[in-house]
Amino acid sequence: MQQHHPKHYCGVFGVFGHPNAAELTYYGLYALQHRGQESAGIVSSDGCQFRECKGMGLVPQIFTGNALHDLVGSVAVGHTRYSTTGSSHIRNAQPLTGVCQRGHIAVAHNGNLTNAAQLREELEGNGVMFQTTVDSEVILLLLAQPTIGGSDNNLVQSMRKLEGAFSLVIMTERELIGVRDPHGFRPLCIGKLGDGYVLSSETCALDLIHAKFVRDVEPGEIVIIDKKGLRSIQAFPEHQRRAFCIFEYVYFARPDSNLANRNVYKVRVEMGRELAREFPIDADLVVPVPDSGNCPALGYSMQTGIPFEMAFVRNHYVGRSFLQPTQLIRDFNVRVKLNLIGDLVKDKRVIIVDDSIVRGTTCKARVNNLKEAGAKEVHVLVSCPPHMNPCVYGIDFPDRSKLMAANYTLEEICKYLNADSLHYLSQDGMVRATGLPKSSFCMACYDGDYPVAYDPGVDKQIMERRRSRIEGLGDSLLNEQAQIKLL
Repeated sequence: MQQHHPKHYCGVFGVFGHPNAAELTYYGLYALQHRGQESAGIVSSDGCQFRECKGMGLVPQIFTGNALHDLVGSVAVGHTRYSTTGSSHIRNAQPLTGVCQRGHIAVAHNGNLTNAAQLREELEGNGVMFQTTVDSEVILLLLAQPTIGGSDNNLVQSMRKLEGAFSLVIMTERELIGVRDPHGFRPLCIGKLGDGYVLSSETCALDLIHAKFVRDVEPGEIVIIDKKGLRSIQAFPEHQRRAFCIFEYVYFARPDSNLANRNVYKVRVEMGRELAREFPIDADLVVPVPDSGNCPALGYSMQTGIPFEMAFVRNHYVGRSFLQPTQLIRDFNVRVKLNLIGDLVKDKRVIIVDDSIVRGTTCKARVNNLKEAGAKEVHVLVSCPPHMNPCVYGIDFPDRSKLMAANYTLEEICKYLNADSLHYLSQDGMVRATGLPKSSFCMACYDGDYPVAYDPGVDKQIMERRRSRIEGLGDSLLNEQAQIKLL
């Protein structure tokens, strides 16, 4: 099924010091399921041995039968994934595990490394063999190296080799480690549960297992949790630019989570209020596109006094489909998730609120649904600015050629959608809604200001060199086989 929104990246979770660590991690991943629905995995440790269970699909589909009972130990790390780099395959499911001089290591990664190709080439040049196509394996294999640059390798040295977005939960046989990149692109928080600790992408997962929120892991911080408690290391030079992904507030995070001490639900409602201040429209109804449009639509209604109606009803039992619809049911992908209550919108001037428009195809179908049901006017409001640039830090925004706002004017998009008007929340309005300074955020997908330099041409050159080596190896093997046949 074609995705209405950009794919989520990943969710990470870890527990230290609880006899049912794997079971708690299961519930944590359940709460973080919205961050990745492609694969999931849990690795546990009893202090001597690692045990793991990974699979493709949703969390409850993977951990069935005695799967959790077999994951014994008081330490566990879990991961739920959508692919950003690396194909959709079980070998790319996380956490990734390995054995080295330090013992067993398991790594769960949320984000995207901008220098993964360079690091991979460097490791391969030193004879390191990769088993997956994900950038997260670079992290695992860096940690496994006894030396880096001729000196003894330690955790801090390995982390300083990484560039881009990474929030990590790392497990050794007797430790749980949390790491956040120096810019703080991705969320990671610390919770307390009895005498133990929890690490999680979002606070909503702490709530589910009744863990007490302690604080966020700071950008550039490494927290190491063992039997002695929690200690902190600032692994990167201070005064790095902060660059938290603002799209977490717009769409990705669950509304019941708190990010940087701001409740996501309240921020999204305020985005709707900002929309109303910027674009007051004379209309009869405010209708959200569930679920991500609910909060800003409510905020718009509260600010203007225009009645709020849940005219679109979401089917929560729709699974992922890989079937291409026939021409006869070409709009199945749109209608199967949301059905319109036509009586609510007939002869009404309707404002429809969504969190974003990426390619525009789904929004167009919604507008047509409303007009076919008899709506007199349909005005489209979007609770974030136009997406103009791809994301290289872990969100599956397509390249500029596939981003509608990057290729068409506002008037052209409005005409394509068949809407009576179209308005996007301004960048300033979006930032105001968070209550945080603009300097706190990465907004590259909107303004093109990338906090970490990224050159896609370098990756292309590296891939071409790798392809040449593989093709050269193939030619050598063919020559050897020909010589054997001659003999």
